[in-house]
Amino acid sequence: MDCIWPLGALLGEGPVWVAREKALWFTDIKGCQLHRIDPVADKKTSFDAPAQTGFVLPSADGQFIVGMQGGLFRLDAKTNGFSLLYAIETDTPSNRLNDAVVDPTGHLWFGSMDDGETASTGQFYRLDDDGVARPRGLGCEITNGPAFSPDGRIGYFVDTLARKIWAYDVDNDGQLSAQRLFVEIEDGAGYPDGPSVDIDGHVWIGLYAGWAVRRYAPDGKLVDTVKFPVANITKLAFGGADRQTAFATTAAQQLDATALKAQPLAGGLFSFRVQVPGLAGFEIRYGI
Repeated sequence: MDCIWPLGALLGEGPVWVAREKALWFTDIKGCQLHRIDPVADKKTSFDAPAQTGFVLPSADGQFIVGMQGGLFRLDAKTNGFSLLYAIETDTPSNRLNDAVVDPTGHLWFGSMDDGETASTGQFYRLDDDGVARPRGLGCEITNGPAFSPDGRIGYFVDTLARKIWAYDVDNDGQLSAQRLFVEIEDGAGYPDGPSVDIDGHVWIGLYAGWAVRRYAPDGKLVDTVKFPVANITKLAFGGADRQTAFATTAAQQLDATALKAQPLAGGLFSFRVQVPGLAGFEIRYGI
């Protein structure tokens, strides 16, 4: 395992491998920044966002869609300029957008959460074909994910503070059914953060305050654990030419001076190799 960018992000999140650029994008939510790294050329760039930014995902028009406090924004990759696409939850100004993913059909799914992490005002949404973000799934304090099985028929939704990951069946219209508990993280092992899925349908979960990421089989059995030298692992993305490089974002927030001294790489971007490739990423095709 290597720390390929020791940038000390307060809340590194949302890593995504953008195949058309052969680069990884991610955010620092609390630092209000976006970051991009070309790992082959070791070229790193960063720029400021106008608000807390939970995710940045590629769209089929060659641009990006960014989830910020206040709504979905279009990011012009040439100018790094932002323009509002859709306002989200204007009636709940204490909420912000958090994690997100593009499903195999090209639809954007994302979650909101209470920025104070106390109120159960978080909700999951899908951006539908008509440009309306409609709520799906459960409400909770901190949403993470979702992630989807390789065929897109199972969605994994994370209720972080409850330490539960829920699975749902997903139909052709993006409707959810058959809710069941996929995994519950045991007390003392940290909190489940962002989920990712590999080509075998195994679910990888970053553990916040857990010093590790875990890999679960489709039946919920724990099959692998990768330890980290820092406590707060937020999410994995699979990239590189073979999608067998795992990139992991981490967070330095909420660590006191003693903890930061013991974890000098907290908030850094890490990478390690995996045996099973991750799923290929998808571009947003609807509602943009």
